[in-house]
Amino acid sequence: MKKLLLATSIALACQFPVLASDFKSQVSEMASDIEPQVIKWRRHFHENPELSNREFETAKTIAKYLKDLGLEVQTGIAKTGVVAVLDSGKPGPVVALRADIDGLPVTESVDLPFASKVRTTHEGMDVGVMHACGHDTHIAMLMGAAKILTEKKDKLKGKVKFIFQPAEEGAPRGEVGGAEVMVKEGVLKNPDVDVIFGLHISSAQDVGTVRYKEEGIMAAVDPYRIVIKGKQSHGAYPWLSADPIVSAAQMIMGLQTIVSREVELIDSAAVVSVGMIKGGNRSNIIPSEVELVGTIRSLNPEIRKHIHEAVHRKATNIAESMNTTAEVTLPLDYQYPITYNDPSLMQQMLPTLKSTAGDENTVLTKAVTGAEDFSFFQEKVPGLYLFVGGKSLDVPVSEAPGHHTPEFEIDESGMKLGVELLSNLTFDYMHQ
Repeated sequence: MKKLLLATSIALACQFPVLASDFKSQVSEMASDIEPQVIKWRRHFHENPELSNREFETAKTIAKYLKDLGLEVQTGIAKTGVVAVLDSGKPGPVVALRADIDGLPVTESVDLPFASKVRTTHEGMDVGVMHACGHDTHIAMLMGAAKILTEKKDKLKGKVKFIFQPAEEGAPRGEVGGAEVMVKEGVLKNPDVDVIFGLHISSAQDVGTVRYKEEGIMAAVDPYRIVIKGKQSHGAYPWLSADPIVSAAQMIMGLQTIVSREVELIDSAAVVSVGMIKGGNRSNIIPSEVELVGTIRSLNPEIRKHIHEAVHRKATNIAESMNTTAEVTLPLDYQYPITYNDPSLMQQMLPTLKSTAGDENTVLTKAVTGAEDFSFFQEKVPGLYLFVGGKSLDVPVSEAPGHHTPEFEIDESGMKLGVELLSNLTFDYMHQ
C-alpha cells in the first residue's frame, strides 16, 4: 500500500508542471480578453472613490458583480467589507485573495477623463477624495481574478475566498476598521483559510514586473504621543518655569539617538519620527504643557520591542532632567504589525511568480518602511504580499508620481499581470 501511495504521489507530482503550464497559458489568454473590462472597472472606482469605512457604493458594486458570478457573498464585514467564496466541489485547501477598497482625502490634480471630482467632509474639513494609492486597481485586479477562477472552477481543488477589505488607510477618528476588525469578525474562518495572497501596485515600478521579499517586506507602524508637563512663567523670567518647550527640544533630539545609537541597522531599518509639536500661544509666555506626536517604523520584532522601551525611557528621563514630566501613550490610536512574508511559502510560490512574470521580471526587493494592515491576516495564516509594477516603461523612476499625492497615476497595462498572478498563485498552491 505504501509503495502504491508513493507511486501515485510521484505520478501526480510529474503531472503538475504540465497542468500548471496549461493553466497559465489559459489564464494569460483570458486575462488579455478581460483586460478592457478590468480597466473599465478600475476607472469606475477611480472616478467614484470613497473614504475608509464609507465605501458603501463601492461595496454594492463589488457585491453585485460577485453575486452575478454565482458566488456565495457576504456583505457588511468590518462595516463595508465584502467577502465571497468559490467552492470547487473538490477537497483541497482554502486560498484567500485580498484587495483593499478605500480612497484617501486627497484632491486629484491629474488631468484624466475619469479623474475624481468627489468631495466630502473628513474630520470636520471639506476635502477631495482620490484613489491616490492604487486601491482602485487592486479591486479591479481581484474582480478579474474572480472571473477567471470562477470560469476555471473545474480546474481547482478546494475553495477560494475573495476578501474586499475596507479602511486599509485607517478608520476615521473614533472608529475601528480594516483588516484587524475583519480578522476579529472571523473572515479567516468558515471556511478556515490556509493561505492568503495580496498585491499592491507601485507607481515607481515598471509594468510587467513583480517584486518579492521573504520575511519583513513592509514595516510595523506604531504612532505615539508624548505630553510634557512643566510650570508656566513669563517669558522674561524663565528661571521661574519648568520649561516644557526646551524639554521637548531635548527630547526630540534624544529620540533620534534610539535608531542612530541603540539599534543594529545592518539587516533591518527603523525610523522614529516626530510629526507634530503643539504648545504655547504667545511669544512672551512659557507654557505649562507641550504635546509631541510621531510614528515608529520597524522591520524586526525585537527591534520594535526595543524602540518601544527606549521611547518611554528617553522621554521620562529627559523630562525628569529638565524638571518636567512626560506622559507617553504608545501605541496612540492604532498599530500595524510587520508585513511578514512566510519564508517557506515564499520559496514554494517563487516558481509561480517566475513562470507568470518571467525570470527577468521577478525581482528580489528591499523592505520599505511604509506599512500595510494586510499584516493582520499574516499574523493568523501564512501569507505573501507582493508589489506589481504600475509605471510606464518610458517614465524615469525619478519622475514617477508618489503614492498618496495629488499627482498619483499608474499605467493601467500593469493590471493584467496582477490578474494573472492572483489566478496562478491560487491554482499552483491548490495543486501543490
